[in-house]
Amino acid sequence: MGPYALIPEESLWGLIPMVVYLIWAFKPNTRALTSAFLACLAGFFLTGQTPAMFGELMSKSLASTLGVIGLIIMLGAGLGELMTETHVSHVLVRWIIDKIGVNTEKKAILATIVVTVVVCGLLGTLAGGCALIAPILIPVVAAAGLKPSSVGAIFQSAGETGIIWGPFTGPTVTLLALTGLSYGRMMLWAALPFGIIWLIVIYFVAIHIQKNPKYDDQYDLTEDKVVEITSKDKIATVAFLVTFAALVVYSMVTKQGTAYTIFVMIVLSLVLTIFSTRDLNVTFKVLGKGMATMAGTFLLFLLLNVMMTYVNYGGGFTALGNLFMGLVGEGSKAMLMIVGTIVGAFGVNGAAVAQMQVTHELFLPAVTSMELPMELWAIVLIAASRVTSSIYPGTNMLSPMGLARSKSLKAMLLGGWCVSMVAIVYIFIWAFVGQMVF
Repeated sequence: MGPYALIPEESLWGLIPMVVYLIWAFKPNTRALTSAFLACLAGFFLTGQTPAMFGELMSKSLASTLGVIGLIIMLGAGLGELMTETHVSHVLVRWIIDKIGVNTEKKAILATIVVTVVVCGLLGTLAGGCALIAPILIPVVAAAGLKPSSVGAIFQSAGETGIIWGPFTGPTVTLLALTGLSYGRMMLWAALPFGIIWLIVIYFVAIHIQKNPKYDDQYDLTEDKVVEITSKDKIATVAFLVTFAALVVYSMVTKQGTAYTIFVMIVLSLVLTIFSTRDLNVTFKVLGKGMATMAGTFLLFLLLNVMMTYVNYGGGFTALGNLFMGLVGEGSKAMLMIVGTIVGAFGVNGAAVAQMQVTHELFLPAVTSMELPMELWAIVLIAASRVTSSIYPGTNMLSPMGLARSKSLKAMLLGGWCVSMVAIVYIFIWAFVGQMVF
């Protein structure tokens, strides 16, 4: 605490910065950065900080877990931009479409799901991934009879799944850092079950939309810009995939930490540079362009770390943990998972990684006290980061809808609510069954 603190130590008053963040995060048209800044401002005065103390805390935030994750997300955006420039992403989309052979509605749905999961998982962005695949994919699936409302619903749920499956996406890196799990164990016990549920449900939702005459929108098959794929692009794609797989395997075998991802991003960028015979100066220019799109996110993570520190200064998380312990009962791990899922999914809003971090900090004292296995807690954090944007209209819902050329918000909400509710029911059941496994 600072010399001018307005609140006592270790009390619920310490949660005021968090409350400010949550209130502003739910206001329409409010940026996450604004919410985080106001939360930090509240924490600054409540904990009696000085300007020098704030500057020192911001400096320390650069080397914090959130600071490192912010840098990784920026590098991921840069790598995604480079993959687009070198046509590697285009080659992947074309290969998947050709392999599936899109000649029926069901195959078109399957192709859209697979392409969206792969590309969004590799690029680490929902809107960016959908923006890349839309002009390539839509003419193919439209010819098979897919409706824009179907494609929009698939784009969101499959894209969200790709983001929690991708080894080096922001949410994945964050989840691994928070839980301390290996990528393999996180996938086995949390991300794979959650994602498979979403993909199965959205597949049947898309079939329902296709058969339902209420969704009568159709694509206007005008000429879309076609990207010419060369043999050099294909060679670069193969080199990228081989290197990517090797780096992932090495990471799993040697149990590398979060910072290893930075090395992976740089190596993959160099591989694309070499096999696409690009000038290194051009590569860094493209990387910088992509990274610039995530500069706001990087600053958000720094501010979030400051906010969390202020809450800890006031003992807010400790006080809340004691309160949760009284509510869920000593040793009731299943109830802790259920409460965590509900609060994270419906009560926390903002950027996905921020939601995950906030939910984790809110419940960490109770999780630690009850010794809840991180394999069980991980799926709660996934729900906290993904469900909110699927049940409330926001950027992650409107972006894929627009990129799919759909005007049906009803179809987006149908898909989002169906996948979310089935996944939540699974978590509630797993909360009890999982206790028998661990």
